[in-house]
This record gives sequence, structure tokens and C-alpha cells, in this order.
Amino acid sequence: MPGYRSLFRTPEFTPLFLGSAAQTAAQTVGGLALGTLVYRATGSPLLSAVSMFGPSLAQVLGASFLLSGADRLPPRTALGAIALVFAAGTAVQAVPGLPVGAVFGVVLVLGLVASLGGGVRWGLLNEVLDKGRYLPGRSLFNMMGGLLQIAGFATGGALLTAFSPRMCLLSAAGLYLLAALVLRLGLTARPPRAAGRPSAAATWRTNALLWSSRPRRLTYLGLWLPNGMVVGCESLYVAYAPHAAGTLFACGAFGMFAGDVAVGRLLPPAVRRRLATPLLLLLAAPYLVFCAHPPLPVAAVCVAVASVGFGASLLQQERLMELTPGELAGQALGLHSAGTLTLQGASATVAGTMAQLTSPAVGMTVMAAGSVCVTLALATAGRRSPAPEPEPAGAR
Repeated sequence: MPGYRSLFRTPEFTPLFLGSAAQTAAQTVGGLALGTLVYRATGSPLLSAVSMFGPSLAQVLGASFLLSGADRLPPRTALGAIALVFAAGTAVQAVPGLPVGAVFGVVLVLGLVASLGGGVRWGLLNEVLDKGRYLPGRSLFNMMGGLLQIAGFATGGALLTAFSPRMCLLSAAGLYLLAALVLRLGLTARPPRAAGRPSAAATWRTNALLWSSRPRRLTYLGLWLPNGMVVGCESLYVAYAPHAAGTLFACGAFGMFAGDVAVGRLLPPAVRRRLATPLLLLLAAPYLVFCAHPPLPVAAVCVAVASVGFGASLLQQERLMELTPGELAGQALGLHSAGTLTLQGASATVAGTMAQLTSPAVGMTVMAAGSVCVTLALATAGRRSPAPEPEPAGAR
């Protein structure tokens, strides 16, 4: 497998990587600050969870109407504009006295914009790197995300003890501006990958084509459902440990980093292909311990061990690219990203509702049990699935 160092010698990889790093740092610091701000204002686990993961709920609308833009818009322009919109939206959320309803209105708008970002970014990565290097490239992005989440949640937790959540939100807005500048100056003005204007009709047509293959359907469901339910567990960290949520998020990011290193660099291909289901089971099973209301040190270990299982998404994305014609890569990866985030937002809402009615520990346990059951069901369905037939390129 190609080494990580060679990726940085590829034109455009470095600015794309650095711009994404700045956005990840902004999202980490800003998300923790917003969740804390809402929880302090309302005392509601549900509203706190939705404020952090609510933008994901809007992804389903973007996936339905905007996603054709992932292949039909110039990547540099689209990525820069998305970073600027997030900078403005995050700054608005920091306005003193802003009603909670207005906060969630901004959350919805940002979710719609974000639904396009995943397809543009990962479609460009797939274009910049040949197919043999997509998995290590995406692994490196995930590792960067894990490290920045460790640093971001730790830094965000420290900042929240010294400054107000609104000051932390303004810091996140500045990081989004930095990302926009890096992307604008570092990327070349590539043309869109597909001809035609973005439209709802084009989005629906290509989504239907992507969904028409049973192996692809099962791959998408495996990417969306188990992962989303476990993020529902994560959305309750603030309510479970209000003064140590940053520690739990940082432990989760550390586990995710370890899983990405193992899958992206250490495991040979023959072994990797057999590990998707075991990793998904690992992703959920440790959260079952939360039914016993473990103390913070035990909870932190469970979170770190479970998050190693996020490495399964690399294997599933590699499988998705094997099943997808190259000219549909942007929308295929955008549909994966939008669907994953939508299920994460929906799961955060369900988990927050259960926590509101029972307790955060009960909500986390139920979501983890659901993830285990879904993983086993999809593994059974996959064994019954016939071998995929090759599809003609150019179907649009």
C-alpha cells in the first residue's frame, strides 16, 4: 500500500488536507461550545444533543435536492463558499441573546450547505488520487480528524472553563475563514466532473441509479445505520458527564485514530476484507456497559475501545468505490456522507428523547443495542447477496 508521505507529493492533496483540517478543528470547538451553550440555557439533553448533531438532520434534504452539485460544480469554488457560509453561520450563533429557535434555524441552514460539502470534498480526493491510493488518502483524512478532535475537544473544554461559549464560537468562525483562504489559494480551478447544471431532477436520477444495485444498497445501509446509532450515544456525553464531556469526546477521537491507523496502514488487504462486521460490532458493544452507569474512568475506556470500530467505514467506502462507476464517484460519496450525517442527526434526536424521558445511560445503552442488531442483520443479508454485475459507465 502507498505510504502517507507520497500523498503529500501529489498536487492539491496538501491544500485539500489542510483546509479540511481547519474545518474539522472549527467544527469540533464550535460544536462543543454550542452544545454547552444550549445545555446551560435549557438544561435539556435533547436540545443539547440536537444542537451539536442537528445539522446532520438537514442532510437528507440536501441529498434529495442539492447533491448533483457534487459533480457539477467547480470544486475549488464550492469548497471555499461552503467554508465561508459556515464561518458566517457560526458567528451568528455567537450573537448574545439569540433565541434558541433562531440557533436551530441556523443549524438547519448549515446542515443543508454541509450536505453538498462531503460529495465535493471526497469526489475531489478521488479525482486527485488514483483508486489505489484513495483508501490510504481517506485514512489519513480520518486520522487527521481524530487527532484534531482530541486536540479540539481538549482545547474546547479548556476554553470553556476560561471563556464563554460565545467566545469559543467566534474562534471556530475564524478557523472556518482560515479554511476558506487555504482552499482558495491552494487548489487549482478544476472544471466540474460532469456536464450540466445541478438540479433536483439530476440528483434524484443519479441517486436512483446508485440505489438500484442491491450490493450498493447494503453497503450504504452498513455505512449509515450502525455508525449513526453509535453517534447517538456520543450525543449524550454532555448530559452524561456535563463537566467532563470533552474528555469523553477526546477518548473517542483517540480510539477512532487508532482504528484508522490499523485499517489504513497495518492490516493487509486479505485481512481487511473480513473485518468490516467485527469492527462494527466493536463500535457498539462497549456502550452496553453504560447500563451500569460506569464512573468516568471506565466510561472513557469504553468510549476509546468502541471508537476503534469506526475504522470499518474505510473498508465500506473502499467497497462502495469498487461498486460505482468513476464519473458517479462524487455523488456516490456525497450520498454516503449525507446519509451518514442524516442518520447521526436522527439518532442524536432519538437518543436525546430517550435520555429526556429516562436517563443518558439508558439512552446510550438502547442505541448501542440497536446498532449491534442492525449490524448482524446486514451481515446476514450480505451473505445472501449475489455477486454484483458490472455497470456501464456513463449512466446518468
